Amino acid sequence: MHWAHQLIDGGAAFQRHNRSHYHIDVLRHSLETAVGFVGAICVVLALAATQTWLDRHFLPSFFVPRPWYVGLETLGRIVIGAAGLIAIIARRRIAAFDPMYVASIVTATVLAFGASEIVLRAVHLRPTEWLLPTEEPVRRADAMLGWRLEPSRTGRANVGGRAVEYAIDSSGYRVRRSDVPADLTRPTIVFAGESVMFGEGLQWEETIPAQTESLLGIQSANIAVHGYSTDQTYLRLRAELPRFRQPVAVVALFMTALFGRNLDRDRPHLDEGLSWTPAIAASRLKSLAVLVVPFRRDRTVENGVRVTREALSAMATLARSRGATPLIIVPQFGPESTLDESIRRRVFDSAGLPVMRIEIDAAWRLPWDRHPNAAAARTIADAIARRLRAEGSGLKAALSP
Repeated sequence: MHWAHQLIDGGAAFQRHNRSHYHIDVLRHSLETAVGFVGAICVVLALAATQTWLDRHFLPSFFVPRPWYVGLETLGRIVIGAAGLIAIIARRRIAAFDPMYVASIVTATVLAFGASEIVLRAVHLRPTEWLLPTEEPVRRADAMLGWRLEPSRTGRANVGGRAVEYAIDSSGYRVRRSDVPADLTRPTIVFAGESVMFGEGLQWEETIPAQTESLLGIQSANIAVHGYSTDQTYLRLRAELPRFRQPVAVVALFMTALFGRNLDRDRPHLDEGLSWTPAIAASRLKSLAVLVVPFRRDRTVENGVRVTREALSAMATLARSRGATPLIIVPQFGPESTLDESIRRRVFDSAGLPVMRIEIDAAWRLPWDRHPNAAAARTIADAIARRLRAEGSGLKAALSP
């Protein structure tokens, strides 16, 4: 009987061995199929992501020239397509690895992402446009706007290889000297915007507001704040314009290369209907991923276009309500790409806004910086002065003896 028990035990062991091999084969086949499927998806994505598709979902960048941007997108397509082909070709070799080893790698990766998210939540992340707290001009947190300039101080920075002084008065406006604030009782042209209007890398007398003041002989008030989106600019103007007794004109700035920041939600922002919404906290890993790969859905872009148009329209209405001439300037460095033109038309066509597009030499930027230099600021100021002389009844009254 002993030999019978041994025979039965041997048969059971053989069956277990066969089942084990069967399960391993199933796992390997499943892994091979999954790797091949992922590889096929990568190849399809690389082929489907034409430049037209990319332009719909990856907006222009202010800091990266378009040829570089297109080159990076092309490189990304090549890498994704090549990775997909490699996965398809090598799927059997990949599946030949011990399934438990592969499973351990996948598990470790998932746990690593989870641990990274937990660690990053302990880090205070600033909004995308205010990552460096000590960057000049220094900013302070603001519950409604997200941030504003630190008032009553003079900061100094090295931009484009030269020392620049930023004097901020008690109201948070850029001025010639911090101890000589803007006179709120005088006829004034109010300039609203972000770092381009503020005059990043320019001395006070080289900025767009200062050069316009020199051309027209009317005080300028520079209320621009670094990193602002169009909706932040409107909120800032809405808060500051009532303080001026004689606003002659309101000049705001819109650039297609900066449109992407209008879609950010990691700061207080305006939604459709210009309803104020607090900052939306997103996954830390997602925030970093969007920073590296700024993919935008069609619905997100379309909503951004609507809110941008509403904010610009509200600025114009606000200016007119105070008897001031509204003007929205759209500086364009070099030839306008089809993507830039598409965004500009979507925002302004049929909107009835007082807009002026200003073409600027593409080379007129600061060294090692994408902001306009003094010559570009002069070109913009000349265009503003001509337009206001032609249209501004309030300006004519201010200029009259």
